[in-house]
Amino acid sequence: MAYKALYRTYRPQTFEEVAGQKHIVRTLKNALATNKIAHAYLFCGPRGTGKTSMAKLFAKALNCEKGIGCQCNECSNCREVIEGTHPDVIEIDAASNNGVEQVRDLIDKVNYLPIKGRYKVYIIDEVHMMTANAFNALLKTLEEPPSHVIFILATTEPHNILPTILSRCQRYDFTKVSDTDIYQRMVDILNKEGVSYTDDAVKAVIALADGGMRDALSILDQILAYSGSSLKEEDVYSLFGLTSLEEKVAFIKAIYNGDLATCLKKINAFYEGGVDLKRLTSDLLEILKDVLIIKKTKDESELTVLSEEMADDLAKLIDTRSLNEMIGTFLKAQIDYKTVSNIRTMFEVIILRLTTMHETAPIEEKKVVVEQPKVEVKPIEQPKPVEVPKVEPQPVVEEKPSWIKEGPKMSLAEDGEKYELDDELIIKLMVVGDKQARKDLMAKWGELNSLIGHPSLGDVAMLLKDGKPFIVAKDVVVLEYDFSKLSSRVNIKENQANICEILKGMLGKEDVFVYAISRDESVRLVRAFNNLRQVSQLPKTSDISIDIKEIKSL
Repeated sequence: MAYKALYRTYRPQTFEEVAGQKHIVRTLKNALATNKIAHAYLFCGPRGTGKTSMAKLFAKALNCEKGIGCQCNECSNCREVIEGTHPDVIEIDAASNNGVEQVRDLIDKVNYLPIKGRYKVYIIDEVHMMTANAFNALLKTLEEPPSHVIFILATTEPHNILPTILSRCQRYDFTKVSDTDIYQRMVDILNKEGVSYTDDAVKAVIALADGGMRDALSILDQILAYSGSSLKEEDVYSLFGLTSLEEKVAFIKAIYNGDLATCLKKINAFYEGGVDLKRLTSDLLEILKDVLIIKKTKDESELTVLSEEMADDLAKLIDTRSLNEMIGTFLKAQIDYKTVSNIRTMFEVIILRLTTMHETAPIEEKKVVVEQPKVEVKPIEQPKPVEVPKVEPQPVVEEKPSWIKEGPKMSLAEDGEKYELDDELIIKLMVVGDKQARKDLMAKWGELNSLIGHPSLGDVAMLLKDGKPFIVAKDVVVLEYDFSKLSSRVNIKENQANICEILKGMLGKEDVFVYAISRDESVRLVRAFNNLRQVSQLPKTSDISIDIKEIKSL
């Protein structure tokens, strides 16, 4: 038989086997026991925390032949749910089935009665990938499905789901699994697999997993493939480019002692050993945080990385000012890493600065006293004061842009029907976009600041100020926002007239159409644009015709 990954082999088969999520397990078990079963559930939370596993367990408990709430794992219904072949438990990947046609096909089949079990359970994974039109098509069925149908939606991004969908579901927020729960589950699996291990090695895997049970088992799988039938700390460090706690503590001591030669040798060893310098920076911050905690509170229960002995040792060595200096420098480095091309050089410069931090203290200058010859000074007759006429200060009048027109207060709707432009049209706009016009509009963007408190234009100006021009093409402006909630508000059809009124003035045009996208969408579109350009598949400018009346009718 083909090898089966650990996270699939040891997928929990009863509620009791689930790692963490005790609040969700308890709620679902009580709902089953009292027959208070909702028609739609939303399971949301970080990856690898048990959303899909919980959905399958719930489906199994609904259809077990021994009764609702049971999970015998022996009857044909339970076995088929485990094997993924049950005709009434349908798993749908919304990432690849996110269109209106797929949803309509689902709606057509919903009305059929269950073939074998009590309920038909639809588990829709990655539901945030569905389009707005697909959500709207599902809306009525999700609100009032047949009595034999239950929907379970799973997602890592609940903020990208329409509020109208959220309001029709019971929402369960999955949290990262605690280190204790992951440890207990991993130890059980290691014992069942007959794998020898050390506590330090297990803790190293847990640190890498960052609260994800599935990630922990995937990492464990990879390590066992590398090392064989044992789990050792050095194998974890070797495979994932990590360093031991002792090495990191020794590195911090060398930094504080100003031992630059040792620091550079260690950096070279880290680099040659494949150590991720970004991760190393985060690990060093964790250690320094523990040292500062023990130095100021003496409470060892708050330590997350160091032992009490190691924390005390470093606390006696490093003074508070130096600790804060090192923490501040490493925190800034985490931001700077995003903009530099050579991480190693950046890391070396940081260490150079920290190893010499004691040498940059200000040196007190010696005062030289020079005796001055005594000079007889005659008193100087003071001139009579001249009266200066008082000048009243003139009020500063803030110059407003010339295009501002006074009028009634412009309001903005929070929800409503939205414009939706497809990727093909936006890429065409990118092709015909005027770079100079975009630069000119960016130069005027600061004028919006003077309108923030304006009685009629303030709300609209504030919404525009949060974004920035992404495309300026003929009579169409595409804005980019950091958050999809803001871009979605711009695209509400009811808000278009007020938003366009300001941009028409800034651009000096009679008519303009405004559309907004989120930062994630702009990154995806730029990538698609570059891919098409590389294979010479971009549409020609001469073949593109932009009609804003046609766009507004979409």
